[in-house]
Amino acid sequence: MSPVRHTPAPPRPAVPPRWRRVARPSGVLPAAAFVGVIGATVIPTDRPGIGWLLTGTAVTAALCAVDQRARRSTTQPSEHIPAAPEGEQTKAVTPSMPATARPDTATSPAAKSAAGTDTAASPAADGDSVVGAVQRVALRWGRGWWVGLALVLLGVGAVRAAGWLFAWCVIGACVAGSFAVLGRRSTRGVWFDMIAVPVESFVAVPWAFSGMRQAGTSELSRVRRYGVSVAATAALLVVFVPLLGGADATFATLLSGLVPEVDSAAAWEWLVLFAVLGTGALGALYLLAGPLPAAGDAGRPSRLWTRSEWVLPVAVLALLFGVFLGGQFVALFGGDDYVQRTAGLTYAEYARSGFWQLSAVSILALAVIAAVLHFSVKDTAADRLWVRVLLGVVSLLTLIIVVSALGRMWTYQQAYGFTVLRLLVSMCELWVGLLYVLMLVAIARLRWSWVPRAAVGTALATLVALAAINPEYLVAERNIARWEQNGRLDADYLTSLSPDILPALEGLPDPLRARIEPNIRRDLDDDPWWAWNLSRSSAR
Repeated sequence: MSPVRHTPAPPRPAVPPRWRRVARPSGVLPAAAFVGVIGATVIPTDRPGIGWLLTGTAVTAALCAVDQRARRSTTQPSEHIPAAPEGEQTKAVTPSMPATARPDTATSPAAKSAAGTDTAASPAADGDSVVGAVQRVALRWGRGWWVGLALVLLGVGAVRAAGWLFAWCVIGACVAGSFAVLGRRSTRGVWFDMIAVPVESFVAVPWAFSGMRQAGTSELSRVRRYGVSVAATAALLVVFVPLLGGADATFATLLSGLVPEVDSAAAWEWLVLFAVLGTGALGALYLLAGPLPAAGDAGRPSRLWTRSEWVLPVAVLALLFGVFLGGQFVALFGGDDYVQRTAGLTYAEYARSGFWQLSAVSILALAVIAAVLHFSVKDTAADRLWVRVLLGVVSLLTLIIVVSALGRMWTYQQAYGFTVLRLLVSMCELWVGLLYVLMLVAIARLRWSWVPRAAVGTALATLVALAAINPEYLVAERNIARWEQNGRLDADYLTSLSPDILPALEGLPDPLRARIEPNIRRDLDDDPWWAWNLSRSSAR
């Protein structure tokens, strides 16, 4: 017998990287350049200012402009879409920003309806159309929420002068902006969604320029014409602005207030900001043009916990929390004398000693509740009832523990003074309380996959609330009220705060104000218009 010869299988064609399969809508590079120029010109990197809000508005306007243009292009003759290699089954991703199907590629009734084509009149098609319309409205409202939250956070720079507060607001605005670009949860998870725009910026740059090369001579000539126009405008300004400024002192003064001073350090800063903001805009446009797959509900874990496995530890935990809270009420009504007899501490020391332990308990209990909610068996009505009752009881008891921790910190600050750090810790504990409210809703629904994104949203909303209460002013005002009661005031600490506290100092006698105000006003130089800030302006 002759040996059997095995014919090797033909090699599979190489799959191009994802950025080569995402079609580039027109206007991507001009939008990124617009964002880079605006941001690099008006952002004050050394202080909070209105320029941050202006930059956020420019980013929103540029992305919306490209988005609307891409939407309109889906109902018109197709733009260029990069062809996939021969034999490759992966289709190019449509350039429509919300991933709206193109008429020539729509296959489902909902997709055809979104693309503007007619579908057969049937109940199934009508139902798909309604569901698709509801999903698009929900997606649009969800994106609007994140965009509004990002702009509010950037707007804090135009109102509050505290640099530490605005630094957190900028970080929060970047996270909210990344969620706004994605629209809904992706399969990558919430941690990736928070940094999706900067991560995808690395592949967005070759995507943008390769698309320009593939677009053909017509678009290249259009870009070249725009470049010539911009270069001619810059040349005219360089020639005529100095001449007019030298001809009239009033115009020169006006010009100096409108245009930033340019030196080598400022030029490098401008270039770095332009590159960072422009690349970030390309990352956002890339994600809008080729949306990541949306995440569905979490799949069923391979190993589930039966009721006999988790009920006993959770029930014991609930009993332990109940006994602890009973002792808390005894200490609360017993007052300072009871605490000194049992713990050997003053009530303020007793409050401080337990705050961090209670905070750790609230966080660890949250992890236990989430794990049981995810891994427990919920096949029968009895299983679901046990999950709802026991986890609900633990959540409610832990929520009371959170309230107790907040009360302890408030008591400690009343006794030993208010600081920004103590206020921040209290706000973080308040956010943990909001997480338990979300978890109670998740327990009632027996679904918690939406909780991580909602947790980030509540964290950013808490940050907005912190900016709204003017934290440094609140700290100064409470310390002054405490000084009126016991005559103790840490003037050196108040000196280290920002001009946000100046309205709170009006009730102090002149000697004390003279120790605090001059040190705060000393560094208040004049702001250019792009660095205008309400708190610093009022302090002058």
